[in-house]
Amino acid sequence: MSDNRLSFKEMCAEFDVTPRTLRYYEYIELLQPDREGRARFYGPRERARMKLIMRGRKFGFPLEEIRQWLLIYEEQGNDVQNQAFIEMADRQLVELKKQREQIDEAITELADLREATRALLN
Repeated sequence: MSDNRLSFKEMCAEFDVTPRTLRYYEYIELLQPDREGRARFYGPRERARMKLIMRGRKFGFPLEEIRQWLLIYEEQGNDVQNQAFIEMADRQLVELKKQREQIDEAITELADLREATRALLN
């Protein structure tokens, strides 16, 4: 085993994910670790992919969209992948802004209801 590979447990710890999550990412072909018997090992490629997956999840991208985006790099290269990312980001920014507006509305409504309820008590 080379020193730049992580075991299954080390990969879970490094990215703070559960074993179930890591197995699922493999099942849906986001990750393809090296296998030695029953053991799995994650090299630089898989670690880089995991960083991208985690970043995509943070921004709210669906796993299938992340998977397709990662495939673009393998099949068409970096420039096409970067262009696809810009398009994905544009769509996701619109969605996140909508969500922020909904959250702001919910905060305002909850604060108003809280104050109205407080006024009933006084």
